[in-house]
Amino acid sequence: MGQPQKPIAAEQQILSLGRVLQSLREEDDVDVLIETTISYLKEQFDYRLIWIALYDRLNHILFGKGGITPDRDTSFLRQRVVLSPGDLLEQVVIEQHPLGVADLQTEIRAAEWRKIAEKFHIQGTIILPIRYKDRCLGVLLLGSERWGYLLTGETKARLMMVLGELGAVLYQNEIHKQQKQTRRTDEPLLELLENLRTLSNLNQRLEAAVQATHKFVSPNRTNVYWFEREGRYFWCRMSNQLVKIDRNSSTQQAAGMTVQELSDFYYALAVNQIVSIGDARSSLKSHFTAKLLQRLKVRSLLAAPIIWQKNLVGFLAVESSEPRIWTDTDRNFVQGVAGLISLVAPTESMESTIKQIQEDAQLTGQVAQGIYSEHDLQETLHSCAKRVLARLGATRFLLLQYDPEQNNYQFIYQSQPHNRRPLTFPLHTLKELDGQLLQRSTQAVEIENLDEDLRFFNWRPPLLENGVRSLLVCKCTHDQIPAALLVITHESHRSWTTLEKELLWSVSQQIGVIVRQWQLHNRTTQQQKISQAFEQCLRILTQSQNSIEVEKKDLERTALEQIASILGCPLAVLLSWSPGENWAEIIPGVIDNSQFGIFSDASIPIQAEALIQWALATESYLTLKVDNLPPETRKWLSVPDKGQILVMALRTNTVYETTGVVLLADYQERRWSEQNLSAAATLISQLAWWRREKQITRLLESTTEELRQLNWYKHRRLEEIQRITALSLKQIHDLGIPANELTQMRYQLLLRQLDHTAASMSGMLKLEHWQLHISWETMPIASLLKRSLERIENLLKQQKLWIGVHGLGQPIEEQSPKNSSLARGVPTSSAQSSMAIAGDIVKIELVIHELLVSACNRSQIGGRIDIWCRRLDASKPSDTKHSSTSGGADHQTSLELSITHNGAIEPQLLTELHDNTPKDVLAPSNLDQPPGLHLLICQNLMQELGGELNFYQLPDNRVVSRLLLPLVGHDS
Repeated sequence: MGQPQKPIAAEQQILSLGRVLQSLREEDDVDVLIETTISYLKEQFDYRLIWIALYDRLNHILFGKGGITPDRDTSFLRQRVVLSPGDLLEQVVIEQHPLGVADLQTEIRAAEWRKIAEKFHIQGTIILPIRYKDRCLGVLLLGSERWGYLLTGETKARLMMVLGELGAVLYQNEIHKQQKQTRRTDEPLLELLENLRTLSNLNQRLEAAVQATHKFVSPNRTNVYWFEREGRYFWCRMSNQLVKIDRNSSTQQAAGMTVQELSDFYYALAVNQIVSIGDARSSLKSHFTAKLLQRLKVRSLLAAPIIWQKNLVGFLAVESSEPRIWTDTDRNFVQGVAGLISLVAPTESMESTIKQIQEDAQLTGQVAQGIYSEHDLQETLHSCAKRVLARLGATRFLLLQYDPEQNNYQFIYQSQPHNRRPLTFPLHTLKELDGQLLQRSTQAVEIENLDEDLRFFNWRPPLLENGVRSLLVCKCTHDQIPAALLVITHESHRSWTTLEKELLWSVSQQIGVIVRQWQLHNRTTQQQKISQAFEQCLRILTQSQNSIEVEKKDLERTALEQIASILGCPLAVLLSWSPGENWAEIIPGVIDNSQFGIFSDASIPIQAEALIQWALATESYLTLKVDNLPPETRKWLSVPDKGQILVMALRTNTVYETTGVVLLADYQERRWSEQNLSAAATLISQLAWWRREKQITRLLESTTEELRQLNWYKHRRLEEIQRITALSLKQIHDLGIPANELTQMRYQLLLRQLDHTAASMSGMLKLEHWQLHISWETMPIASLLKRSLERIENLLKQQKLWIGVHGLGQPIEEQSPKNSSLARGVPTSSAQSSMAIAGDIVKIELVIHELLVSACNRSQIGGRIDIWCRRLDASKPSDTKHSSTSGGADHQTSLELSITHNGAIEPQLLTELHDNTPKDVLAPSNLDQPPGLHLLICQNLMQELGGELNFYQLPDNRVVSRLLLPLVGHDS
């Protein structure tokens, strides 16, 4: 074998890398690891500045472990560097990526290193993280006098391999160190548990717990603080320095801390959170942490709550006068000891607790017994309030009930000491969040400090003003808005235990039964009140009254009083008018308050008054605020600015005329219940029907009186005319018949006509004095039309009208106003004899005459009138526009007589004459006076005679009066 060859440079680098990696794997001492790494870097890399630092995760600090400098002074390389946001070193630690700087002397993100770089003329610099499994364990800084910071691939690879191996070894050493330093908490806790079992009283057990905690954690002080609910303060019950501390001793003031002082600290303990305050770390807010440390005069604190049955009993605190980082082991041990204390704490008051539970059960039993017995409810509540106040150590017992009309809570029962006055103010309705809080609650809602707590915020001012500082609130019912609330108050800041809150909850649910009984009683009373108002109002409205207007207004005022009594309104008035009027009259009903009033002499225009128009446009009642009223309304209506208005029109039917509006006013704070509003609306509707009935009655009575006077007058005049006519005929008969033959013929004809007229007049006076008499006659239609046309001959000539008769069996012939005899206009063939009508001929003739006169008056001068006759058989239904179904006319052979003309007629009159159109007798109508009144009389008369009369307009605008008359049958 030959001599071994000298290794080349690349092989030497690999061998050096292997040796250093092997050295790092086999070494456990951190300082040796750092020195080995520095030696390798100095040997293999040309850098004048090398610095290695290890990273402390808890404190975010780099600890310098050494390196090399040009002047061999490495003292500053072992200093502690606190990382700040924006630093190059912090960027490398957080991002765990190498970072290069071309010139370290100009880098503003490395302030301390700039001075060193200027001192040693360092420019190009590389900062690399020492990491393992995404965990940064330290950093390496390499500085060169050359500008720039590039590394070749091979150099960078060797450097990263060394740093990777160093990171893995450091990580393993750290884990091993933590495991070695970790203390076992199970053995000390088990030893403490055994000691607690052997000790007899609570103070000895607290002393053992404090000593064990102080020995394990080794703080400067270890204390147990106890919580007093009444007064809401903590006092130091046990300490490693003062073994026994009495609550009433002189040290209490020094050791006592109020909840107001502790604030966030107290609320964190109350929800079973451990509080840890160490070096630059705190589980509380920073501003409060400083305040708490100053109050306890310490630099570090670890506190674990002592809780029993969800109630904070106190806390175990370990305190240090120097900044300290509390380990998880410290936290777990302190929390475990606090848990053991919470288990042994109740034994001190076990007997009193059992006695208290028995008394609580007895209290709830007595409340239930009192509710379901026949004792007075006030007496039951008095006994219950006395025992609850004594049990809970409270000042006031308040039972509130929601009033939907006032939209607030009223005190329906309250109990307080003799030297305290009852509360007389109402409480506002709950805000939405407070209402939801009570809705979700299954126990009493506790307010320990009303000055600071934001719950029930709108109750704070009146309660604080009356000395309330803390309170418990329970809902007694489970409505959407709790109908009843039970409130217990105290005059100082305090808290209550879970057992006390559960007791109050149980009592409140039983009191809810009392409230429901009261609600039923109040509802019954209200229904009785409504029933009495209905009875009184109906009695008033149904009693017989005359038509004197003053008495009518008195009745309306009485009805308004009953309506106002249901809603409890201080103002009720009626705006009244008659159909067709343009101005409303104010009828005052109730004015019980000087803030409400009306100007009764004001004239209110119906079309311009907003209140009236709003009421008319609303089907039922309308409620609105006074702020919405226009200035014109405020001139005659006086209501407070925060008032509210209810208006409802006196409406009976959608087609009937409205004759008034009821106006009610009240304060805005009042809220009318739906039951009362419904009752008031019913009474207003009843008032509308009563007013309509009275108006119709007055109208009919007035019309009847006028018609009776007219009938009496005309009947007496007809009697006189009949007497004079009969006397004249007697005188004519006494004179004898003239001798001249022609004169004698004419004389006898006229005499027969006069005899016939006098006979018909005598029959009418005898049979139709106070009612119509229907007779039965027959007459050919041709004769009837001929007589009817003769009666309007002068009217036809004056109007120069053309008239034609069609459908009597002959070709149409037209009658000119110049014709001297109208008889030639009517066919007279034998076929007409079969066209005879049956009925009361005189009345039918008057109807036809009225239709012809109406047609003439509506026609223009020189116009045309047509009379159409058509026979309708019973077997063929009528195909005309308005076929009749009344009077049995279509069940026999009938004659359809239609009179058409081109004159004008009001569309409203045609609508009102239609049989199926509803008619309001109080509304102004075209049928109240001629000619519409005459046409209506004819229409009604034809129905009584077994015929039919209709009016309509054809598409070519011709107006048709269609008359249906019964024809004489062949067997008649």
